[in-house]
Amino acid sequence: MTDPTSENGEIETDFEVGQDNIDGSLGPIGFDIHNPVFVISGITSVVFVLLTMIFPDQAGAVFLAVRNFATTKLDWMFMIIVNFFVIFCIVLIFLPMSKVRLGGEDAVPEYSYPAWFAMLFAAGMGIGLLFFGVLEPVYHMNVSGPLGVPSPIAADGSIIAENVEAARAMGLAATFYHWGLHGWAVYAIMALALALFTYNKGLPFSIRSCFYPILGERVWGWSGHIIDILAVFATLFGLATSLGLGAQQANAGFNFAFGLQISTNVQVIIIILVTAVALVSVWRGLDGGVKVLSELNMGVAILFFLFVLFAGPTLIGLSGFWTGLIAYTQELIPLSNPFGRTDDAYREGWTAFYWAWWVSWAPFVGMFIARVSKGRTVREFIVCVLLIPSLIIFVWMGVFGGIAIDQILTSP
Repeated sequence: MTDPTSENGEIETDFEVGQDNIDGSLGPIGFDIHNPVFVISGITSVVFVLLTMIFPDQAGAVFLAVRNFATTKLDWMFMIIVNFFVIFCIVLIFLPMSKVRLGGEDAVPEYSYPAWFAMLFAAGMGIGLLFFGVLEPVYHMNVSGPLGVPSPIAADGSIIAENVEAARAMGLAATFYHWGLHGWAVYAIMALALALFTYNKGLPFSIRSCFYPILGERVWGWSGHIIDILAVFATLFGLATSLGLGAQQANAGFNFAFGLQISTNVQVIIIILVTAVALVSVWRGLDGGVKVLSELNMGVAILFFLFVLFAGPTLIGLSGFWTGLIAYTQELIPLSNPFGRTDDAYREGWTAFYWAWWVSWAPFVGMFIARVSKGRTVREFIVCVLLIPSLIIFVWMGVFGGIAIDQILTSP
């Protein structure tokens, strides 16, 4: 078998970037799209949306059945795969190949650490920090779910003092588990594969390129088309989940603050506005749009976090972070174990759902992280992508979750 790798490490292939693309223009706007992938994905998505709108009840039943099957029958598979990703990332840090630089030995980072961290933060986080940063710690503390830790709130609403500390710690630990190392390992694996095959092996910036060692030249045919189409669908469903939750959250916030009616129409308008901002950001390009919006997003998030921390019960917020971090460290292995558990509702309804959600976002977020990470070594990439966002999330959710739990337990 002939080695397809050239002397400089790039993979030699007959494929030419853009050979399947459709070039054209729409007024002043030019477009360059991949023919089989775009046409099939576009038509299928439009038909899917139309059928969902025409038959909402039937579509809802199908979605519920698919979700229930994935989370109740395949929960063990999701947990094993994501556990493997975490272990693989940690092992990779200590292997010799961790010294490889994305883009080659002479490559230099395109973005400073602050700009890079801001884009990592904005790519993988957003709605989840605000929505689940409060909801999830409180929910896990309220309900006897994670690892069977009992709730401190009795049926009559009274507080069972002896259950408070264990439930508080477990509520925060379970939240850290869902938003920390495991989720970011999914993004890191996808992004690293894309970066290596694009910057170091000279292949197109496409999900299919990661499968070249397995499929060879077939990756440029229908095998590769199917891979990219599935990546589009995964992103579509992940985006729909996030936008739906975010629109509901924003609508509820506006209702509480300004009395705005909670309705589907309002939520659709919110989604349209958010999409418009995203489109403008993309249209302005990575440096003039996405980078600026990411830094603005990071700045506003920091100001909001500091306001909540210092205007609220500061020590309780800080203790929430510390308590959650200790509990997360102690309970990480039990929470990651897919077998022999008695907390089926928690494992299936939360953990399996989360891992499916993270995986659905991996093609999109992984591609973005790879795009902004050229010039970093593999070790630097893994450490920063795993640890920096996870640490920010632990601090954020520890403070918000700790304060929220305190308000629940001390409210009359």
